Amino acid sequence: MERKRAEEYPQELLDLFHEYQHGEMGRRDFLNSIGKFAVGGLTAAGILASLTPNFAWAQTVAKDDKDLKLGYETVESPAGNGSIKGYLARPVKGKKFAAVLVIHENRGLNPYIEDVARRLAKAGYMAFAPDGLTSVGGYPGDEQKGVALFRTVDGKKMTEDFVAAAMWLKKRPDSKGKLGAVGFCFGGGMVNQLAVRLGKDLNAGVAFYGRQAGVADVPKISAPLMFQYAGNDQGVNAGIAAYEAALKENKKKFESFMYEGKQHGFHNDTTPRYDAEAAKLAWERTLDHFKKNLK
Repeated sequence: MERKRAEEYPQELLDLFHEYQHGEMGRRDFLNSIGKFAVGGLTAAGILASLTPNFAWAQTVAKDDKDLKLGYETVESPAGNGSIKGYLARPVKGKKFAAVLVIHENRGLNPYIEDVARRLAKAGYMAFAPDGLTSVGGYPGDEQKGVALFRTVDGKKMTEDFVAAAMWLKKRPDSKGKLGAVGFCFGGGMVNQLAVRLGKDLNAGVAFYGRQAGVADVPKISAPLMFQYAGNDQGVNAGIAAYEAALKENKKKFESFMYEGKQHGFHNDTTPRYDAEAAKLAWERTLDHFKKNLK
């Protein structure tokens, strides 16, 4: 299927899809809600199909790239769900690497996030992308099933799983001891939470359209942070002003970028919300941030 651009859809339709993707609306209700947009031979089911992720578009680094060492690892998480499985990507050449934790959206470790880990490995990092759905069987291969499963996992235990994964990655013998974290949507919010939880153990964080940490927790943050926000993302953006005021008041290092007119999920190249120009710029800024703080 040919990729469509966000501009080809009414904003109301994209907002409804956002609710559907985040489990705030069931499939039947979503299809009923978008019926008015089904004109000219286009059906509601057809609209949904055009918005559904196509993971063939996401592969920018091949799964068998000869320059990378790729595989799955399981990390013990006694304070969380017992263990968490994830995808580990690192360069073949080299003995020790700066490490980056890659944190998925609200539907588990899908092919897009695995590709992001490979992109980081191609840039010289050891990247680990844990699957927050490990305790319920892992990413099911279907986005909406993933969303449904995600809502069944204990949030506090899942946070502990990501903390365990972060510290495991930082302390690996092939790690240089410098740890970064990048996350998208739920994962962006988790980067902010890890900045609070890990303190000086996190050396850099990049949050893509993620919920902010609590203002009262800002003094615990040590890592320099970077925020990548989408202009059409009112829910997430409502928390920016208070968070950034607290960061400034506490003299924390951060950079914040707003991509005007772009959609939540603009970096995810599997859906029409993807914006190539904004995604490229945001990724370049992300790599610059990690290079400055991790290498």
